[in-house]
Amino acid sequence: MRVEVFTVDDMPRINEGDDLARLILERVRLEDNDILAIASSVVAKAEGRVRNLSEITPSAEAYRISRKLDEDPRFVEAVLEESCEILIESPFILVRRPDGHVCVNAGVDRSNIEEGKIILLPRDPSASAARIRSRIYESTGRRVSVIITDTNGRAFRVGQTGLAIGTSGISSTRDWVGLRDLFGNVLTITNEAIIDEIAGFANLMMGEGDGGTPAVVIRGLSLFEDVDAFHEIIRDEHEDMILRALRRVRLG
Repeated sequence: MRVEVFTVDDMPRINEGDDLARLILERVRLEDNDILAIASSVVAKAEGRVRNLSEITPSAEAYRISRKLDEDPRFVEAVLEESCEILIESPFILVRRPDGHVCVNAGVDRSNIEEGKIILLPRDPSASAARIRSRIYESTGRRVSVIITDTNGRAFRVGQTGLAIGTSGISSTRDWVGLRDLFGNVLTITNEAIIDEIAGFANLMMGEGDGGTPAVVIRGLSLFEDVDAFHEIIRDEHEDMILRALRRVRLG
């Protein structure tokens, strides 16, 4: 197998209303089965998911949590509004979003944006991925997969990595159960999180800071499927032992 991974260079600064698919197609020629990984921040900007802190009125709950964290209560209010469940309040805010994604600060970000503003995650990242995929097909006839990525920390390990927060045109996992390993043993539990593996490498290629690029093409994996299957990677909350443990701790 030969896999090629390259960045989509010279992307402009993204503003509300920009057509990301068009901007990418102006800079790279996509092929069938390509995987296009796009940073959530530029998707959010194109969709107008930017807020001025000055326009946010904190609630009593936001003030209460902000005092624990020595944080701007307006920022905390934005986090609360983007969340459906608070799992940890201190020393950081860990939340569950409406799509089941668990992350710090609900993905609300103050980087890569002007001072006094914040970027929210796309409201429905998989719907965003589907729109971009459809736009590419309409423009080129190419069948590609789209993964929206975000940088996340990890339990039990230091450092951040890229994770998929929305997809279109690719399955979330690859199930090896029932196949045999090199020694003939039947695999019983191996379910590979392919979208997160791809997102992690894409994040490495994108880089961080002012030298980063928000879009990466992965060519040669041939994982295209005409599906919208991101939900399959979110563990059922009734089977998620860590989620249940966090709830027990929070409830005391």
